[in-house]
Amino acid sequence: MSNPGFKYRSLATMTVLLAILIFTNLPLSHASAASFSASWPYKADLLNASQIVVVETKSVLSQTGLLSLREKQDGKWISVLSAIPVTIGPNGIGKTKEGDGRTPSGVYPLGQAFGTAVKPQGLMLQYMRTTKSDYWVDDRTSAQYNQWVSYSGNPDQRWDSYERLLQPLYKYAIVLRYNDDPIIPGKGSAIFLHVWRTANTPTAGCIAMSESNLLKLMKLLDPALSPAIAIGFALR
Repeated sequence: MSNPGFKYRSLATMTVLLAILIFTNLPLSHASAASFSASWPYKADLLNASQIVVVETKSVLSQTGLLSLREKQDGKWISVLSAIPVTIGPNGIGKTKEGDGRTPSGVYPLGQAFGTAVKPQGLMLQYMRTTKSDYWVDDRTSAQYNQWVSYSGNPDQRWDSYERLLQPLYKYAIVLRYNDDPIIPGKGSAIFLHVWRTANTPTAGCIAMSESNLLKLMKLLDPALSPAIAIGFALR
């Protein structure tokens, strides 16, 4: 004798499985893009951020994207700056380790600003002007990994790998607080918002834009609003 209940349950199970297969195979990019758009406001709230830089790309492998700045006003996120072209890592987003050529994805606090130039007029962020003695350490074996260090000696005798902060791309820059609480050796270091080489040249993993757009963004950022950054992909 057949079991109608068993058939019913089997049919229901097959329907659910089919729906899962369709969802996970065909519109995965739609789901992920929608997930990013829905999740960053929640994560911004967890950071108590009322101001957030949003970087969106067309896919996880894109080398370019668009940047916007949002502020929370009366419980709603309002766009105050939009459609700023940016370049990112040559291998897209989703950084997992040092040297993978990817830009971090997710939501992170923004740190201080710095640069080789004098502090821009009207800037509210803390700003440090760099010198030839300023380095960012990306030697994963060093106790100073992913930290800014001022050192007057020979850096080659102290670290296997480092970045000089006195360089043209860092005429103006903002620290992206990736992998700093806690610092995990080898997870990635020295992630900044900075000036791009060209509109078509990817970074080593940072987020870059034109000098004029970077200055525009920097002057709008307000430490009192606990600015953060959200990076992900969203379809357009």
